[in-house]
Amino acid sequence: MKIAILGGDGFCGWPASLHLSDLGHEVVIVDNLSRRAIDEELGAESLTPICSIDERLAAWKEVSGKEIGFENIDVAQDYDGLLNFINTYKPDAIVHFAEQRAAPYSMKNSRNKRYTVDNNTNATHNLLVAIVESGLDIHVVHLGTMGVYGYGTAGMKIPEGYLDIKVEVDEDENGNTIDPTLVDQQILYPTNPGSVYHMTKVLDQTLFAYYAKNDELRITDLHQGIIWGTHTDQTARDERLINRFDYDGDYGTVLNRFLMQSAVGYPLTVHGTGGQTRAFIHIRDMAKCIQIAIENPPARGERVKIFNQMTETHRVRDLANLIADISGAQVEMVPNPRKESAENELHVVNDTFLDLGLNPTKLAEGLLHEVEDVARKYADRADMSKIPARSLWTQNQAEGVPPSVAESAGGAGNPDSAAKA
Repeated sequence: MKIAILGGDGFCGWPASLHLSDLGHEVVIVDNLSRRAIDEELGAESLTPICSIDERLAAWKEVSGKEIGFENIDVAQDYDGLLNFINTYKPDAIVHFAEQRAAPYSMKNSRNKRYTVDNNTNATHNLLVAIVESGLDIHVVHLGTMGVYGYGTAGMKIPEGYLDIKVEVDEDENGNTIDPTLVDQQILYPTNPGSVYHMTKVLDQTLFAYYAKNDELRITDLHQGIIWGTHTDQTARDERLINRFDYDGDYGTVLNRFLMQSAVGYPLTVHGTGGQTRAFIHIRDMAKCIQIAIENPPARGERVKIFNQMTETHRVRDLANLIADISGAQVEMVPNPRKESAENELHVVNDTFLDLGLNPTKLAEGLLHEVEDVARKYADRADMSKIPARSLWTQNQAEGVPPSVAESAGGAGNPDSAAKA
């Protein structure tokens, strides 16, 4: 199968590209390397040393004997370049990771908010319009986020995208009054985004629903939990293939951040009460889920397929205590920079991927040590000043937090920034 990976140089895109290439698919990465530019902007490099895209691709060819193509295209800004690529390459499937993926980064200031909306929404809409204009039958697999649902469960398990409801009807199609009748309907699960980043994923969901209905595009939207772990079978083959390990307050994901803090002797910084419950998935399972989604496309004219891409849920303070017990690290409670409930429950349906053969990688002490060992190996690259989370959700909050606290507030970091390239 010919597969284009938009955002294939990123945290999720790179291991997914290698996984699909290893399976024998013809893979091309489309990326403008914007994540690397954000590293320079923030002055916060990956803890693991990341080779240039050319070195990465050459190393993969050397190690595997397989070749991955690369096109430097800004999907959000260069519509003509994207359309020309699609018309020339004619992919069977396009995996869409090409969005700014960090909630804290999207809340840092007005510039970042506007950039996140412009980049993410334009990238998605450009892709959909280009496929329509090309006239090709291409399956789009999009990496979304569990955060579109919000983090309240209303006493029920969050379904996979759609909610069954009953509507009371008391008029017929001609407007005549009839006895009230309950009619079954299914709607998109009501959204409740917690950041500008999450809001862009809600907008994506609406765009997908429209283009699946109006133009019969085949689309799968994956609502993913927080990624943990570093290595996949492919990235572990050569150090030049190693994946990103973000630990800073904007892009680091909560469990990886805790493991990094433990490795370098930094307190495990927990926001607020640590009562936030989040969904998690190992990075190997992320790549496997992308494969499963590609292999099980919706039919043309079918509504958007929505899968909940997660394998387990955990409360943040419980994760911190687990790692503290294993490693002897200290846990430190700090002010929460986010505007969110101090405590929440989270119950999620994830039957589709399990039914399609996913064998979940669950939180295990051995794998936790594996991540911690990676962090310890590259500890000399850590910049301790980048660990604290400094992006605050509201101006009033910023005014109410003393500078010393705001500057020292570390964090479970970005409990939901794991999903994007």
